[in-house]
Amino acid sequence: MSGENQVGKIGWIDITVDDATGLRDFYKNIVGWKSEDADMGEYADYSMALPATNEVVAGICHARGSNADLNVGWLIYITVDDVKASATACKAHGGKVIVEPRGLAGGQFCVIEDPSGATAALYQA
Repeated sequence: MSGENQVGKIGWIDITVDDATGLRDFYKNIVGWKSEDADMGEYADYSMALPATNEVVAGICHARGSNADLNVGWLIYITVDDVKASATACKAHGGKVIVEPRGLAGGQFCVIEDPSGATAALYQA
C-alpha cells in the first residue's frame, strides 16, 4: 500500500486470479517486474516491484479467502477517511459491499461494487 494518506487518491492496484503464480511470471517476463512474496498465512500472494528501483507498484493475488469471489480484473484501492462510513454510504447510494471492512497493511479496507457493476477497494490507513 502507498504510504500516502491523501483522501480520494488511488493508492494501490492489484489483481486476483486463479493462477497467481503464472500471472506473476507473465508480468515478470513481459514488463520486467520483480516479485516478493506477501505472506497470507497458508500461502503467499505477490508484491510486484519496478526492476530499477524495487519500488512495489502492484499486487498479484490468489483467488482464495475473502478474494475467492472477486471478478478477475485489476482492482484499484482508493484512500478514504473512514472505511466503515464509506461502506455504509456505498450501500445508501445504490452500491454493494462485496468484502466487508477488515484489516489490511496496518489499516482497513473493503471492496465495493458501484451501481454500474464495477468494483473498487476503499482503504483507510
